[in-house]
Amino acid sequence: MEKQLHLSMLASRPPVPGGLQSGSKMRMGPGRKRDFSPLPWSQYFEVMEDVEVDNENSKDTFRIYSSGSEGPVLLLLHGGGHSALSWAVFTAVICSRIHCRVVAMDLRAHGDTKVKNSDDLSAETMAKDIGKVVEALYGEAPPPIMMIGHSMGGAIAVHTAAANHVPSLLGLCVIDVVEGTAMDALNSMQNFLRSRPKTFKSVENAIEWSVKSGQIRNMESARVSMVGQVKKCEEPLSSPAVSKSITEGIIEEEEEEEEEGESNHKRKKEEDQEVKKECLYTWRIELSKTEKYWEGWFRGLSSLFLTCSVPKLLLLAGVDRLDKDLTIGQMQGKFQMQVLPQCGHAVHEDAPDKVADALATFMVRHKFTAFKEGFP
Repeated sequence: MEKQLHLSMLASRPPVPGGLQSGSKMRMGPGRKRDFSPLPWSQYFEVMEDVEVDNENSKDTFRIYSSGSEGPVLLLLHGGGHSALSWAVFTAVICSRIHCRVVAMDLRAHGDTKVKNSDDLSAETMAKDIGKVVEALYGEAPPPIMMIGHSMGGAIAVHTAAANHVPSLLGLCVIDVVEGTAMDALNSMQNFLRSRPKTFKSVENAIEWSVKSGQIRNMESARVSMVGQVKKCEEPLSSPAVSKSITEGIIEEEEEEEEEGESNHKRKKEEDQEVKKECLYTWRIELSKTEKYWEGWFRGLSSLFLTCSVPKLLLLAGVDRLDKDLTIGQMQGKFQMQVLPQCGHAVHEDAPDKVADALATFMVRHKFTAFKEGFP
């Protein structure tokens, strides 16, 4: 069960028992009040811009955050439900380590990206998006690019590399996504998504939940990252659509927990009604509606990864994630692997220093770049 709960499409772990839900009250000791206020992107990135790309008879617009002016480009692809802001703290760290440029993008239907068909999250379409954005940024002669993807973004990075959408690709780094574990987890993904709060009273409340539930274990990263995961409710709280979504949530819980008894059902209804009254923020993307694409992201991923001809780095939160193909490939030296224990699934958010160190060492070893003066 523990293995299944590392849901590899998501940039998060399931809530731990007792984790704060939306509207819950924290019990903090005297003098231990923590700051859950959001942090601005500008503390970590130098530039924010919207990049337009052609899409048949219209334009798609991708939100980009970037830093640096020299060295190879690190193209960062986030996990499902997250945004480019999940790379904020990592970006500040890696730019202090090596000569590089960083480009983090909000993928299709995520963050502040706006596309004509936001329902098409197929691996093929998302991989093409990456190629279009690179071409829009750099033209026909892009600089050397190291592609780095976490979870769903890691799968998309592999598909992008395999389809040669980034011709100047230097190397590939995939963070905590392995075909075997991901495929095993597909059956439990919907249960996980239902277990998350549907709404939050504020961005601060969302940040608090992400930290207390264990989804993001680094407070600083949570304060900048969660801004890209939630949005203000688009409809009035009393509208039929909002009321219907909350009612459906109650029905689902009742059907799943018939044995809990009448009192528990009543309590859950009351709690959901309280959330309804206070709801101001909800998730930017309904991941449950992307289910038809999950298998396409992950099936065959290990083979695709191993056949990519560029140097490869696989960073994992636990060695249990290795499947048979990758175990054999690792023994044959087809890629470099490093396990970063004591991290959740959002490895680059939980331990940005360790991920930056691993990546910097990998890139310098392959002579893609050099350490900055005074480091290490």
